[in-house]
Amino acid sequence: MEEQVLVKSKAITKKSVFNFLSNNAIIILILLLAVGVGIFTENFFSFNNFKNLIINVSPRFIIACGVSGCLITKGTDLSAGRMVGLSACLAALMLQRVDYASRMLPWLPDIPVVGGLIAVLLICAVFGIINGCVIAFLKVPPFIATLGMQTIVYGLCSVITKNQPMGGYKPSYSKMATGEIPLPFTTNGQQWAIPYLAIFALVVGVFMWFLYNKTRHGKYMYAIGGNESAAEVAGVNVAATLIRIYMLAAILYALGGFLLGAKAGGASTATGFGYELEAIAACTIGGVSTNGGVGKISGVLIGVLVFEILKICLQFLGVDPAYTFIVQGLVIIVAVALDLRKYLAKK
Repeated sequence: MEEQVLVKSKAITKKSVFNFLSNNAIIILILLLAVGVGIFTENFFSFNNFKNLIINVSPRFIIACGVSGCLITKGTDLSAGRMVGLSACLAALMLQRVDYASRMLPWLPDIPVVGGLIAVLLICAVFGIINGCVIAFLKVPPFIATLGMQTIVYGLCSVITKNQPMGGYKPSYSKMATGEIPLPFTTNGQQWAIPYLAIFALVVGVFMWFLYNKTRHGKYMYAIGGNESAAEVAGVNVAATLIRIYMLAAILYALGGFLLGAKAGGASTATGFGYELEAIAACTIGGVSTNGGVGKISGVLIGVLVFEILKICLQFLGVDPAYTFIVQGLVIIVAVALDLRKYLAKK
């Protein structure tokens, strides 16, 4: 009897280990790659590389948080990248220096950075509301609705910028991305500091965690992702919840794009290109299921970190940027395939 129990426990342990390895295969492989690259290349584990990782992850994490809500409700948002670009371009139009020779709107008065941020958030929120209404009321599949919005936003961005790159930002705007809070620690003569971008990401992460886990909105969101019909029968206002989800997503894209523009020091219609696919891949790697009803903000952060570590590893290995896109595309396909495998295994 004891031998049977022991054999059964061993079998369960082996199965649990196999499930863990298969469910987290991409994360494990990329972390092993990072360790290998760190051992055989210089400066991979350096202070500057760690700091750059945080700076690059922060706006992408904010964008991925927006996409996560759409995925949890069995939807998606392919307009995310173009909304990021639109917000960066709108910020550029409003926050160029008054004395900048190539200012796009020379008649525009000097606008405070906070005023520009609020304007960008409100404008993108309108597009998010339109996405939500089209999906909730017209019953257009999220893939098609947001694909159409992606094209609309890109066209609008091309019109308002005249396809011209923009720069010449006022210092107060640039400082939102380049500024940092010094800490009383030093490593090899370099002082530790918390980038402003990391603070923005932290605030967004805490807010989204609270929203997903401690509010009625979060419960409704997971209920819709689990079974929309059952949620509606239970009294959930599905339409209103979906509109809120896509509106909040657009606001987060706007914030991410606003910070990304400040970080880059310029913006164009190409800003944000492909960010929606990166966000979807990061969410899927972090455990947000494309089949709905499953996902955590902590998982989103892990996914974004892993995806960014992959890109840094490829850079340190000297991989051509063109091949980098191929690798990222393969990771996206594998991540979604593993997610579907988990879903089919439960059926």
